[in-house]
Amino acid sequence: MPPAMSDEQLQSAKTLTTVVYALYAAALIIGISAVVAIVINYVKRDDMVGTWLESHFRWQIRTFWFGLLWFSLGVLTYIIIIGWVIMGVTCVWFIYRIVKGWLYLNDNKPMYPPAVSGVALPPA
Repeated sequence: MPPAMSDEQLQSAKTLTTVVYALYAAALIIGISAVVAIVINYVKRDDMVGTWLESHFRWQIRTFWFGLLWFSLGVLTYIIIIGWVIMGVTCVWFIYRIVKGWLYLNDNKPMYPPAVSGVALPPA
């Protein structure tokens, strides 16, 4: 297990997590920002191991890959009406995931219960 983060390091990691959520939100308008966000997720993921922010990085990574999967399926089937429905539902789901993650981050809460994430809760 990596050494515990200092309060300053934890605050810096929380700020980075906020920036990544902002990049995902911007992806709804400027799609390339999602690529920047996922790169940051993978580059900094090891730094988050053992902290409550690890669950946020997992949440963000899963949001990206499942969003890409479903949106791609929508693009492939856009010629028939179901593609437009898939893309619309995927966009709503993506927004929901960003908002939920950002709210949990703001409240210093992990995305998954401690039993699932395996990490300690943040200080109250």
